[in-house]
Amino acid sequence: MLVCTTSISLGLYFVNPSKAHFLKATLTPSENLRFNSDIVITGSKSETNRLLLLQALFPNVALNNVSNSDDAQVMQAGLGKTEGEVDIHHAGTAMRFLTAFFATQAGREVLLTGSPRMKERPIKVLVEALQDLGADISYAANEGYPPLKIKGNKMTKEWVSLPANISSQYISALLLNAPHFENGLTLELIGEITSVPYIKMTLRLLDKIGVKTHFEGNTIQVWPKQGVNTTNMTVESDWSSASYFYSIMALAEAGSRISLTAYTQDSLQGDSVLQEIYRFFGVETTFADDTLTLTKKERPEANTHLELDLVNAPDIAQTIAVSCFALGISCDLVGLHTLKIKETDRLEALQTELSKLGAQIEVTDKSLHLKPSTKINEGVSIATYHDHRMAMAFAPLAFKVPLYVEDAMVVSKSYPDFWTDMEKLGLGVVMV
Repeated sequence: MLVCTTSISLGLYFVNPSKAHFLKATLTPSENLRFNSDIVITGSKSETNRLLLLQALFPNVALNNVSNSDDAQVMQAGLGKTEGEVDIHHAGTAMRFLTAFFATQAGREVLLTGSPRMKERPIKVLVEALQDLGADISYAANEGYPPLKIKGNKMTKEWVSLPANISSQYISALLLNAPHFENGLTLELIGEITSVPYIKMTLRLLDKIGVKTHFEGNTIQVWPKQGVNTTNMTVESDWSSASYFYSIMALAEAGSRISLTAYTQDSLQGDSVLQEIYRFFGVETTFADDTLTLTKKERPEANTHLELDLVNAPDIAQTIAVSCFALGISCDLVGLHTLKIKETDRLEALQTELSKLGAQIEVTDKSLHLKPSTKINEGVSIATYHDHRMAMAFAPLAFKVPLYVEDAMVVSKSYPDFWTDMEKLGLGVVMV
């Protein structure tokens, strides 16, 4: 059991900053932890990348509190390119958003590419939708996958359909660029819609800059717009980043407190569902101005099994699975089909790494099933598979047992300050 006290800073060391992405983190629990801390988290990567694209279309949009993540920097650099190769590395959001962006930019011709893993991530559904709308896109290597040769065109067609159960990023890529289409866009979604909150986030951001939209049933309409008045937009901090603090608080003893800024109670982000989910673990959420405060209460003894459909918030599945394992709670998590095509196959990766720690776990192509555990193996080295969320989801376990995290600086993809913030809570972090 974790007992709470003041935070202790134990130092963060880089033996070779030029090879930071290959460093292994040695994580050592503090002997006596009471979480009573304030953490500042930069803007949401999801909101930042959407708003950066809108800013490129409408330069009068001014942004505050933008994400300092690798993905946001890659997105911003890509938007500034007018020709030649655009390398987005591991940034899946940038690949989808920029595919649609460059397709609509008449006079620009680019080769959009990325990391070896990115070249294995499918993009055919989005490419075919854009081609139906008049885009000039071809595959530079394997059909259906990056890299893509894109010649920008003026988009005059105004209707297209997509399967509704695909990643919301394909849908958002079309919606964000639709105001730049000559006649706007009507998007028909076929089947049951996945990740509705992320679609609604995109539409609310469009609404905020004055773009007219309508979403009813399986049809989304976006009207064309030539420009917007000067608009200041503040990016809310990242709820996905907040998830790791929820996980830490789930492990803590009653009475602990962590405050996070800057968050809003009426968040656009789907992962804000954390505040309901983590009540199961005894974590209460309150708001004051832009501050989100987590307080640990006693977890009800009856809460020994958790069942969740995470179809609208799949990015927090890893965090929740690790929280359950750490507390000896069984869980059945469904709605996870999009995790197969992330930075890694996250379901297979979770099964492999949790098994190392002693978990009894099974996964399918869209679900995870964890049995209750009574022991956590110490000193295990967690592989991260070039996936930032693997590193961060497993880190809370180190408040209970010593761990190693391989390729630890992969966290810079979405949360560069992660390990520094873990130190603020008393975790021993040494990079070797």
